[in-house]
Amino acid sequence: MVKEMKKELDYFNVDGKYGWDQNDFKDLWMNKGGCACVTACDSFIYMRKYMGKDKLYPYDIDRITSLDYIDFSNSVKPYLRPRITGIDRLEIYVDGVSEFLEDMDEHSISLSEFSGDNSLDDAKNVVKSQIDNGLLVPMLVLMHKNPKYRDFSWHWFLLTGYDEEGDKFLVKVVSYGSYRWFDLKELWNTGYRRKGGLILFNKNA
Repeated sequence: MVKEMKKELDYFNVDGKYGWDQNDFKDLWMNKGGCACVTACDSFIYMRKYMGKDKLYPYDIDRITSLDYIDFSNSVKPYLRPRITGIDRLEIYVDGVSEFLEDMDEHSISLSEFSGDNSLDDAKNVVKSQIDNGLLVPMLVLMHKNPKYRDFSWHWFLLTGYDEEGDKFLVKVVSYGSYRWFDLKELWNTGYRRKGGLILFNKNA
């Protein structure tokens, strides 16, 4: 008998949607290129709601509205500003979010890069470890040869769960105000030499 291991992190709704939907931004740059900022904002809200990091989100945590979210995103945007090439390197994300955490005087959280050049097995292990520790995992996919992932190419999104059964390892992908389950093997093996990767949040002692 194959043992199934499954874990999903709690999340939150914004006016009825599962997290924020980038398509709801009226600002053109954020609508088209604000995906990195959205994953950061969602992560900060999650950390406030479920990890007690009160400095990271200043609005009502029990009723997260679109207006509050947009106001909040405007304060995060300077750290992960949309640009022509997109936030296409993990280090840009790490530097921007680290600066935000520093400015918020939040020193109990740090972050590091996990390159898409790492093996699939290592990626599985690190995703499991992060989620088992109650931490969201931002992921960047650049180009992908599988048309199934067209809407997730050149895109940042969040991994908030996993489902492991035998050789199959699915991840719960949150983006565009909803979630879906993808096979990490397919998602990780993009078919291109240049890859994105994962961001690992760390709880500092």
